[in-house]
Amino acid sequence: MFRAGSFVASNLSEIDDEQVQPNGVDLTLEAILEQVSVGRLARDGKTIGEREPVAFADPDTETYRLEPGGYVLQYAETVSIPEDHVGYIYPRSSLMRNSCMLNTAVWDAGYEGKGEGLLQVHHPIELQRGARVAQLVLSTADHDGTYDGSYQGERTE
Repeated sequence: MFRAGSFVASNLSEIDDEQVQPNGVDLTLEAILEQVSVGRLARDGKTIGEREPVAFADPDTETYRLEPGGYVLQYAETVSIPEDHVGYIYPRSSLMRNSCMLNTAVWDAGYEGKGEGLLQVHHPIELQRGARVAQLVLSTADHDGTYDGSYQGERTE
């Protein structure tokens, strides 16, 4: 069962009332990065390719102008996935209506941090820092243990 937006909101920091939706909470854009070196996934571990920040097209308004391609989108909010829950991130429909897609992974019980997603841009778009770009929903779930991986606590310090 998916939880109400008010419950989801109680597991995030740095949000305002406008972000709370009936079935989740809108996440906002903190930064956009571009991967510039090769990453690697192997049986014995992983290496994340080096990334560089994308510069604002308009620094006064903190607005990015993105050409078609793949980008790493970082969220501004710190998320804490409670025990007995699993988190899913979905793109806001405004992204899809502007020919963009946001891909994410499952957020396991116990994860805490400021996550990120893969933003696929199919037509040029402008995105302002702080814009609502995704929605986090939480569902109750049985689980074996809680998340204790390498992304635990990411970007929280």
